[in-house]
Amino acid sequence: MLSNNDKQILLLTARIAIKDSIEGTDSELGDIYPDSLKDKCGAFVTLHSNSELRGCIGYIEGIMSLVETVREVAIKAALEDPRFVPVTSDELDDIEIEISVLSPLKKITDIKLIEVGKHGLVIERNNFRGLLLPQVATEYNWDKETFLNQTCRKAGLPPDSWKDNKTTIKIFDAEIFHE
Repeated sequence: MLSNNDKQILLLTARIAIKDSIEGTDSELGDIYPDSLKDKCGAFVTLHSNSELRGCIGYIEGIMSLVETVREVAIKAALEDPRFVPVTSDELDDIEIEISVLSPLKKITDIKLIEVGKHGLVIERNNFRGLLLPQVATEYNWDKETFLNQTCRKAGLPPDSWKDNKTTIKIFDAEIFHE
């Protein structure tokens, strides 16, 4: 669990990283980060503008410190999400930042373990992989089967692929916070 201070530091880090990348500046933050943010951890940064999705990129697993992950994926969400044109400096004031810090993935074989609204899903088969964060199912009011179907679709698989024992299902928790 992150403290409120940790969350505020991560949100500020994401906002400054996005602003610096767009404007070509370099805000010197120094080493203001507590040890709790230096552990390797997966995270996603989701951007909204006027309540509409504007970008979302993340790393499923911890490959660098949490603060470095947030910094990097915030920039990618703003500038490299292929679904959207890059965020411009004119939009910065309208952008709302949401961060999802992920727990380690847990492979499951029984879908009864999935709790909609609590768990996110990763579905894998061959070279296909799709992920949906826990809040997606809640936002769309999906039941468990719809959540599984939509995660398969996100992976580029037929919706009912989760029923096949050659498909891997993993769950994770996420600590979600926003500005």
